[in-house]
Amino acid sequence: MKAWLLDKLGSIENLRFTDAPEPELHNGDVLLEILYSALNPADRYLAEGAYPARPALPHILGRDGVGKVLAVGAGVSGWQLGDHALIIRGPIGVDRPGTFAQRVAVPANCLARVPDGWTLPQASCASLVYLTAWQALTQFGSLGRSVVLITGASGGVGVAATQLASAMGHHVIALSRSQKKSATLRTLGAAYTADPNDPTWRKSVLSHLGSRHVDLAIDNIGGAGFSDLLHVMGMWGKISVVGRLAGPVPEFNTASLFFRRLRIGGVAVGSYTSDEAQHAWQQVLETLAVGDHHPLIDSEFPLEQLPQAFARLSAGPMGKVLLRVTPS
Repeated sequence: MKAWLLDKLGSIENLRFTDAPEPELHNGDVLLEILYSALNPADRYLAEGAYPARPALPHILGRDGVGKVLAVGAGVSGWQLGDHALIIRGPIGVDRPGTFAQRVAVPANCLARVPDGWTLPQASCASLVYLTAWQALTQFGSLGRSVVLITGASGGVGVAATQLASAMGHHVIALSRSQKKSATLRTLGAAYTADPNDPTWRKSVLSHLGSRHVDLAIDNIGGAGFSDLLHVMGMWGKISVVGRLAGPVPEFNTASLFFRRLRIGGVAVGSYTSDEAQHAWQQVLETLAVGDHHPLIDSEFPLEQLPQAFARLSAGPMGKVLLRVTPS
């Protein structure tokens, strides 16, 4: 089969498109013919060696995907040849070969049905970003109706968090540097948008909120802008840290947490067990149905154009970047 092999850690430039061995089907596995797969920043981080996982090399990246069942391993029930399945949280693309390939063997407990009304491309790109957004929204417990601020809101997790938070009844503030993307975010449920490059954005957000402050911030960016978030947080405010696209936070003053009793928590979907991921996924689908939301796709590339797809991901897409792997 054709696949992208990562020969060594350090850069996505170490990927090569070549023939690869067929997947090994173990007990409890399902063999999928991948139809579409999706890129995530975590794929790049793993390739660069900036991720905790150290898979056997050469490795096949790719955590998200949708495919057709080609074979079922021993001990598997509920899946038949020809079924369509999407991959949710698990070892695929991390410790085991991933979806940047024509075929992949997946533990059956890491598969789910394609939701009613979703296209195959939509199903291929949803699980990682929506589960991440769900954990970011729920890891501190029930919030009630709250003010939720999302940085990097036009990215994959940002879009997912905007849709989920609005469907949950929260007042969503989305940060994006693009006026065009901000307009789209408002159609997805954001009540207010602001440009984080505008030095007055904190003042404008607080003016919009009146006597209220932010109850939960979901930070996809990190870097110097992280400290700006603290100025708009309310008493007992919480910050879910998802990403660090802007790098480390410089000179962070922990005293800024004291008097409003702010809490900071890291988000890692890999901490979900398979059962927890399946449960969270069902909650995601139920919540999305409330707002009639679907995954937002930015662009598609054929499998052999993975480098171009990564370039698009780095450029800041509005929604998800996909690979067309096997024509449906």
